[in-house]
Amino acid sequence: MTDNTTELDFGTTVQKATDAEKLPVVLLALDQGRYDMARSLDELRALADANGMDAVAEVVQKRATPEAATLLGEGKVAEARLVCQNVNAAAAIFDGELTGSQIRNLSAALQVEVLDRTMLILEIFRARATTNEGKLQTELATLRYQLPRLQGLGEALSRQGGGGGGGGGARRGAGETKLELDRRHLHHRIEHLEGRLKELEKRRGETRRARQKNNVPVVALVGYTNVGKSSLLNALCGEQIFEADMLFATLDPTARKLVLPSGLQIILVDTVGFVSRLPHHLVEAFKSTLEEAAFADVIVKVADAGDAQAAEQLAVTDEVLGSLDCADIPQLVVYNKCDTANTVAFDPDILLTSAKTGYGLPALLAKLDEVLNHRVRTIEIVLPYDKLALADILRSRGSVAAEEYREDGVYYRATVKIDDLHRFEEFLV
Repeated sequence: MTDNTTELDFGTTVQKATDAEKLPVVLLALDQGRYDMARSLDELRALADANGMDAVAEVVQKRATPEAATLLGEGKVAEARLVCQNVNAAAAIFDGELTGSQIRNLSAALQVEVLDRTMLILEIFRARATTNEGKLQTELATLRYQLPRLQGLGEALSRQGGGGGGGGGARRGAGETKLELDRRHLHHRIEHLEGRLKELEKRRGETRRARQKNNVPVVALVGYTNVGKSSLLNALCGEQIFEADMLFATLDPTARKLVLPSGLQIILVDTVGFVSRLPHHLVEAFKSTLEEAAFADVIVKVADAGDAQAAEQLAVTDEVLGSLDCADIPQLVVYNKCDTANTVAFDPDILLTSAKTGYGLPALLAKLDEVLNHRVRTIEIVLPYDKLALADILRSRGSVAAEEYREDGVYYRATVKIDDLHRFEEFLV
């Protein structure tokens, strides 16, 4: 296989787009009235764009009962084939999940490679994962999705890989079919990946316990993909992580230190973004990553102020958080990108921010201070000169606002954590 091709996990091979030219694809959908089809297709188009594809046409059928073999009816499949031919489509992407046999049937009928929505997301995740854990999680999600679809992927999988050779009425059995071999291989690989991810999860648990031991609060940024979580983290922390106006621009979680106006040091974590109807296998595979939110002290739910579907974005976020038992964790709602829309927040608990212009960032930091104010106290002390070693605790675990050398010692006005307050009680002014 050449370097400019990508082999997908379901027997499909789609030419990979270059930076200058995107692959033309056709979007397919069956509208049964279960959700906003226009919104879903807009999202699928954005997903295709994030994977180097250009959705040049779409074929949608309103139908209450799907066709078992292809989901779309015979006439609509014929129409889709003509559309693919007319636009010289490299592939067709179905807005939903397909079985292995449906993928095979549609591909044969349309005469182009066929992907479904989940396969497209998995391919994006595969391309974007940078850490070892992200790559393992993506592979695990892909294999779990692939396993039940093996049987419908063509006659090649039914070839027998062995046989009862020999004469004289030998009866050694037909041997394992290629389908059985592939299925057994996937089961072994899945078990191997699960074991490796458990080891990595154990390490993350140790890191999390170290944070708790040091009493460092964790604030998790969660929300729909492409609402500006990475941009917010960059604007607040000054650390440059990759950001772009596309779905799943960043996949692996990123943690940065941040000092609030009160002097309290926190860890700000940027988590993987969500999409509507996020595939179950992806939620399961990335649950260990998403658990950064479950163990956070505060969850900041970010939405796009310029998106008319911001409320739906937050609903998707709440749905995923609901599966992680985050109900007891304080949550803030932030409408980011407010510079792109005339948004007025009537709810005082809703914060308007713009990572691009800096608007609303001081208010967000102040709100975080308010929520976490039980963690710190501002004190005034005079440390004798033989006790100045305690000043290191002020600087490393708190913050110093004022310092003055006096005859009887050094005066400090500082912010300290509640857990450290007992160290300074005898020196309080």
